[in-house]
Amino acid sequence: MALTVPPPRVPPPVERGGEVRGEPWGGWYERELGWTTAGTSPVRLLTGLRFDALVVPAVAGHAALRRVGRTGPVALMGLRMSLLVAPGSAEELPGLLDWLEWGGVALSLGRLGAGGRITAPPPPGHPVEPGAASWLRPPGASREQDGAPVLPAFSGFGSRRGDAPDLVRLVDAVATECHRARLTRARAGVFPEEPAAQPLASS
Repeated sequence: MALTVPPPRVPPPVERGGEVRGEPWGGWYERELGWTTAGTSPVRLLTGLRFDALVVPAVAGHAALRRVGRTGPVALMGLRMSLLVAPGSAEELPGLLDWLEWGGVALSLGRLGAGGRITAPPPPGHPVEPGAASWLRPPGASREQDGAPVLPAFSGFGSRRGDAPDLVRLVDAVATECHRARLTRARAGVFPEEPAAQPLASS
């Protein structure tokens, strides 16, 4: 009678930096939110597909968030902040700033649309290493019927229920705080920082 040898036991997957339950973070973002990712160390979230991003100095971003209560997901990345907005918003931003009478004003306000990417913070509920990208306002608090987060959009657009946060109000607050931060740096004799994303024509 032949002896049957059981297969070796495989230890359960563990959580470690860059992985959740043995899967890259990209698996979580793609499975839970339908967001397209690239790479594994670090995972990158591609913009221009399910969302665009406004990239601002963190100090201006924090001030703007105190003025506007409702936004989409917000990621903090060192000294800069990425506010996720409805896809197509990056392309519309220069015209929107002109309409809000911010055209021609130098702002440290960047935009990421088609072809851009941001570093993916750890999914909500998982530890963040000091200095690493993190969610200030994580995705998932408010969702569309298909599970995707509700993103700031022009009123009546970008949301089947018409309840997306208002993009115009968000952009106006962000532009105001970017300008205020620039004036503060100028008074202190500090050269303004350059945007870390696609620059606007006026910046």
